[in-house]
Amino acid sequence: MATNITWHPNLTHDERKVLTNQAGVTIWLTGLSASAYRLDGDNIRFGLNKDLGFSEADRNENIRRISEVSKLFADSTAVAITSFISPYKVDRNNARKLHADSGLPFVEVFVDVPLEVAEERDPKGLYKKARQGIIKDFTGISAPYEAPDSPEIHLHTDKSSVEESAKIIVDYLVSKNYITIN
Repeated sequence: MATNITWHPNLTHDERKVLTNQAGVTIWLTGLSASAYRLDGDNIRFGLNKDLGFSEADRNENIRRISEVSKLFADSTAVAITSFISPYKVDRNNARKLHADSGLPFVEVFVDVPLEVAEERDPKGLYKKARQGIIKDFTGISAPYEAPDSPEIHLHTDKSSVEESAKIIVDYLVSKNYITIN
C-alpha cells in the first residue's frame, strides 16, 4: 500500500465539463474474447498489468486497475472506451460503483455474440488452443462468463454490423447528453 501520497487537484470536474462541453463517461464493453476492441485487456497486460496472470484473483485485480484508470479518464471529461472480457458481475459492479461514487457516468455495453461466432472470429486462435487444453481458464470454454443482468446497451454483434453497433452506442450517449454531435 502506497503511503505519503497526496492527490493533486486541478480544475474541478464541473469546470472541465464547461470547458470541454462534455461530461466524460466510461463505456465498458464486456463480452467473450474477440467481441470488441478498444482499451483492450491484452494491450493493458503488456504494460500496466503485466504482472497479472489469468487466475480469478488476477482477473479481479486486472478489472480493479482498469476501473481506476477509466475513472480518471472520465473525470477528465474524456470518453474512455474499455474492452475487457470482465467475466465476473461483481467486478463490473465494482467498476460501476467506483464511477457512481465519483458522480461519473458508467455505460455497460454487453457485446453479445454466440460462442460459435466468437470462435469463428477469433483472430489469435485462442479458442482453438483452449479447446485443445493448451490455454487453461479461458472464458467461455473452461472459465465462466457471467452475462450482465441489465446493461445500458445490449448489442447482438452477430446480427448487426460494426457501424450499426457504433450508432446504437453514439445515439445512447447523445440521448443522455454525455456527448454532443455538431
